[in-house]
Formats: sequence, C-alpha cells, structure tokens
Amino acid sequence: MFSSDRNIETIGQLVEVLRHYVGLQTEYVKLDVIDKVVRLITIFVIGAASALVMLLMLIYLSFSAACAMAPATGYPLAFCIVAAFYLIVLFILYLFRKPIIERPLVKFLAEMLFDNEKKADI
Repeated sequence: MFSSDRNIETIGQLVEVLRHYVGLQTEYVKLDVIDKVVRLITIFVIGAASALVMLLMLIYLSFSAACAMAPATGYPLAFCIVAAFYLIVLFILYLFRKPIIERPLVKFLAEMLFDNEKKADI
C-alpha cells in the first residue's frame, strides 16, 4: 500500500508542506521577538526621557521650596528640611516597593510579553 508512487509522492508533498510550515513558524517567532524587544526598548527610552525631565523639574522645585523656606528658617535648615522630606519619601517607597513598583512592573511586562489576545486576532 505504501509502495505505490502516488503514496510516496503524497508523503513527499506532506514533508515539503511541513518544512514550509516550520519555516513560517520560525519566521513568526523571530518577528514576534523583534516586535517585543522593540516595544521594550521604546518604552525604556520614553521612560528614561520622562524620568530625566521630571528629575530636572524636581531639582528646580526643591530649590524653590528651600528658597521659599529660607527667610523663615535660614538656608541651611531649609535645604535640610527638603532633604529630610526626600528621605521620608524614599523610606516610604522602600517600605511599599512591592505594591507600588514591583507588582505593576511585573504585571505590565507579563501582559506585554504574553499577550494572547493579539495572537487570537491574527
């Protein structure tokens, strides 16, 4: 039954189709990885640029807050008060690092890297 030319030809076609399918799947995985890497890099660059701008704004706001408190407390104490405020904020961020930073970041990366909804639409 398997020795006929027609069956051998059909098996050969099946092997060719299977090779083509594997090649297409490989290309799809490569494109999917490239898409996700580009999205991660884009988000990182935008986040870094935004963080830099916000850091510069924070520096100016800190100096203006210290200068505003200076007439009442003097410059050294005003700058110490601003530094103490940032130390308290840093301590609070450290205490609540999981719910504020870690969990949202893990959730975002998991949604981006394992988005099954996009694959279902294709």
